[in-house]
Amino acid sequence: MTAELARGQNHPLSQARLEIRISAGTPVVAAATLSDENGKVHGVERVAHPGAPTLPGLEVSRQAAADHRLAVDLDAMPDTVHRVNVLLALPVGTAGGPGRFGAVAAPFTAVTGLDGTEIATFTLTGLETETAVVALELYRRQEAWKVRAVGQGYAGGLADLLTDQGLPEAPRLAKTINDAVARGAARSVAAPPPRQADGDRTRHPAAPAPALGPDPSGSPYGTPAPQGATAPLPGSPAHPAPADASGLAQPSAPTTGGPIDYHHPRRRNA
Repeated sequence: MTAELARGQNHPLSQARLEIRISAGTPVVAAATLSDENGKVHGVERVAHPGAPTLPGLEVSRQAAADHRLAVDLDAMPDTVHRVNVLLALPVGTAGGPGRFGAVAAPFTAVTGLDGTEIATFTLTGLETETAVVALELYRRQEAWKVRAVGQGYAGGLADLLTDQGLPEAPRLAKTINDAVARGAARSVAAPPPRQADGDRTRHPAAPAPALGPDPSGSPYGTPAPQGATAPLPGSPAHPAPADASGLAQPSAPTTGGPIDYHHPRRRNA
């Protein structure tokens, strides 16, 4: 049964290999930090982000997106790691993008098994001016792991969030992350335009049919002559005699006033 968490609530994790699914309704940056039992991050090498998406036991998305899947293997975490913090941030410098989480739908997060079964969910409601937020925290307690719904937002963005986690290089790392997201957006291929519905398509009138002259066959319905047929020449009979199927020459036209020779030109008498 799925546990629907409110801010501050936790839930035990019985599996080590997990997915963290995020649906934000608008492109967001997904990142994660690995910290000690006091929540301190010891160096930029403990931060997974689009510019460095893979750490031992952790992998995040390589660019901003409305939907993310983060892969987690708790058994592969170093012994010095006691917390895995899942971070969300709005991209910086995006033309027409939202400037705060309060202007978009509340992001939805879910911890699932590899088969997609939800273990715990958390919807980040109540955000206003924040541009970065710690959404979830997976933490180790007496060799067992749990998930906690956090929802701690920062109006100063990733720089303030990372500074709060004890990272001295926080402003520089925040710039590195934003630059990586901008490069990823520049490499993205734009989606094709939506296909128009039939009612929206521009219909062009059909070209007028060519005018037909008198039907050479004499049909009262104006039916065109069969393909390959030749119209009679002026002055010729309307229905000329068919050609000899054998391909032999026809008898010559009779001479005016003389007798007609009915003998075949190639027939021999016995």
